[in-house]
Amino acid sequence: FTMDAEFDNADSGASTTFPMQCSALRKNGHVVIKDRPCKIVDMSTSKTGKHGHAKVHLIAIDIFTGKKLEDLCPSSHNMNVPHVKRQEYTLLDITDDGFASLMLDDGSTKDDLAVPENDLGQSIRDAFEKDAGEVVIAVQSAMGEEAIVAVKEIQ
Repeated sequence: FTMDAEFDNADSGASTTFPMQCSALRKNGHVVIKDRPCKIVDMSTSKTGKHGHAKVHLIAIDIFTGKKLEDLCPSSHNMNVPHVKRQEYTLLDITDDGFASLMLDDGSTKDDLAVPENDLGQSIRDAFEKDAGEVVIAVQSAMGEEAIVAVKEIQ
């Protein structure tokens, strides 16, 4: 009797978020709306009728796509908050197909992040082609997704 069960990454998603009461959320904090990690840009609390609950109206922006999402929840309910991590890496190279080659702390490289096709991506390419010093890329990760969010040059 052999077991050849294939286990995919047994990540329950529990480690990527943590619960927080609606009333404890703050502007500029993070929250999960429609399974997307978002940054809260505006929130308001409304009082309701005699026996109702106060409701919290959240307006947030997806930290990866920039899309605006809204949610309404009773202030006593819990919402999920994503663990958002931001790390900085040195840019070693930009491949022909538009991926950034980044140096990790242990000396290995990370080659799975695409340079964004926007103003940020353009400033990364400009900084890299100038070759005037070290180019440091900030990578934001949350809920199993990663994206390049900033660039700075170190002379």
